[in-house]
Amino acid sequence: MGYRVTQTILNQNFLFNLQRSNKAMEKYQEQASSGKKINRPSDNPITAVHGMFYRSSLNEVEQFKRNAEDGHSWMNSTDEALNEVNSVLQRVRELTVQGLNETNDPSALYAIGEEINQLKEHLGEIANTQIAGKYIFAGTDIKTPPYRTDPAVPGSPKEFRSTNQEMLELQVGQTNYVQINTNGTNVFNNDGIGGIFKVLSDIESDFKSSNKITTDHLGKLDNQMDNILKERSELGARVNRMELSMSRIDGIEISTTSLLSKEEDVDIAKVIIDLKAQENVQRAALSVGARIIQTSLVDFLR
Repeated sequence: MGYRVTQTILNQNFLFNLQRSNKAMEKYQEQASSGKKINRPSDNPITAVHGMFYRSSLNEVEQFKRNAEDGHSWMNSTDEALNEVNSVLQRVRELTVQGLNETNDPSALYAIGEEINQLKEHLGEIANTQIAGKYIFAGTDIKTPPYRTDPAVPGSPKEFRSTNQEMLELQVGQTNYVQINTNGTNVFNNDGIGGIFKVLSDIESDFKSSNKITTDHLGKLDNQMDNILKERSELGARVNRMELSMSRIDGIEISTTSLLSKEEDVDIAKVIIDLKAQENVQRAALSVGARIIQTSLVDFLR
């Protein structure tokens, strides 16, 4: 049994379809102006959840990136410091060879000893190298200078007194931690009895005293230089690993950004085409509506 289609039903259907068309146009207009598929979670809850996940991942990647850059700077500073240590030892070796030449008189030997003393002081400054106010050779005790006097003994000489050998690690991935520091004790006090500083002090003392030198100073210097080379090679390996981690982080950032874009960003060309099509639909609906809505009694009275 059919039902009677009244003018009221026609009017209501027309208004319902017109409202639906307006909503579609509003959606396309909003997408075109914002560049996003959704502008509120209720637009598409699943897309909203995916977008939040990718955005959270990007924040995490950004932190890993900052850690990697900080760690890379730290290790570069350490390598520059070790290179300077090596330069100092090279100069000390030159002076030692010169001093061991038996043609030097006592005043010349004293002058060589004094220069070695100044180089030793410079070595102390290198041991106290800082980056952003943190001592890079002090293990995890980054606020205390490793080369210092003994505060319990007034007038005590400066020595490499740090015994902190803990690793400083930075997280540069979900399960990726990289050690950024070089153990200062291994560099400056590798024998536990004064290390580099004692070797230089002994050379200085012998030259200034003009006594017959029986110690193999050159051999000890060579051992210290070999040790610096070993520490630099280990540091270089970790720098390479950090650079690989940085490259991997960049790759993860690009792929995650791409996934987020695919999830949230609109295809502008498609949205404009859809908007134009919806405009045509609305014009047609308005044109049809003008025909199906009956003229009023007033029109007959004109």
